[in-house]
Amino acid sequence: MIIRDILTLREREVLTSPPTKIVADAISMMMQAGVGSLLILQDGVMVGLLTERDVLRGIHDYGAKGLAQPVSSMMVTEPIIGNPEDSVDYVRGVMTEHRITHLPVMDGQQKLLGVISYHDVAKACLNAVDFENSLLKRYIKHWPEA
Repeated sequence: MIIRDILTLREREVLTSPPTKIVADAISMMMQAGVGSLLILQDGVMVGLLTERDVLRGIHDYGAKGLAQPVSSMMVTEPIIGNPEDSVDYVRGVMTEHRITHLPVMDGQQKLLGVISYHDVAKACLNAVDFENSLLKRYIKHWPEA
């Protein structure tokens, strides 16, 4: 399975925000949508990514005043980017190695296709294992006699 397949199965749209949005408002957006990341766009171009972990780090650094900061003060300005043709196994390794939970997926240099979460990757892996398991069970059940 490749990342493009995961993007076509997703039902959620990507949440976006300008870099000037206040962190408290960004948190509200993410909570209402039930997502853990927010793409930061300026003039239609991705300039950063804000995740739950980034917010926690920002609150640690700024204290309660962090809620009134713009998201630009907490966002990752150069997130690791995935390619739609990357395999799920490859992306799982990248996300694990770099300890990231969300990965923007770009087609070429400018076209944003979406954001996948580690949960999306784990779900895809489980689905693949379940499918393989059912094929193996069917094969064993119909084992040819010698």
